[in-house]
Amino acid sequence: MTSIGKRLFSLVFVAVFTTATTSGLSAQEIYQSPRDFLTEAFDDNVPLMRSLVVNAEIRDEAARILRHGYGVERVNYWSEGKRTIWILEEIGRYRPITVGLIVSNEKIETLRVLIFRESHGWEVRHAFFTDQFKGLSLDAGNDLTASVDGISGATLSVNALRNLARLALYFDRQVQGE
Repeated sequence: MTSIGKRLFSLVFVAVFTTATTSGLSAQEIYQSPRDFLTEAFDDNVPLMRSLVVNAEIRDEAARILRHGYGVERVNYWSEGKRTIWILEEIGRYRPITVGLIVSNEKIETLRVLIFRESHGWEVRHAFFTDQFKGLSLDAGNDLTASVDGISGATLSVNALRNLARLALYFDRQVQGE
């Protein structure tokens, strides 16, 4: 192999290796923008955004639901009657997963993965998984009223979506009680 051939081989190897090893780190799939989710949910008539002030009690329960600290001071949402829409994020393994949730009459109407940034676990975006959340509500201990089947190899993403469903239902309970 000539000197130029060796150099070209080295450059190609480095480029392929770098792409292969970092592609998972920068993975981001936008399945639906938050704006489009809101527009669809409200039939192009999106109400004004509101904010839930996260006091100490709400913060403590949110941390219990998520199983880690919750440092957010305000959570934005949109509402119309007994229907609230939440766009929330939770870390899967390393990166945030953005989820749109519609809660109606204290039950999940829709749970949709909007943006997925992880290299594994993306299967949670499919209807065969997200449809399990339809009709679920919270019991007195702020747990879901039914179990949600997991996906092999996507445990952390599954847990993130379960926790976000619980969190949206809990937040809905807080704003409906105001």
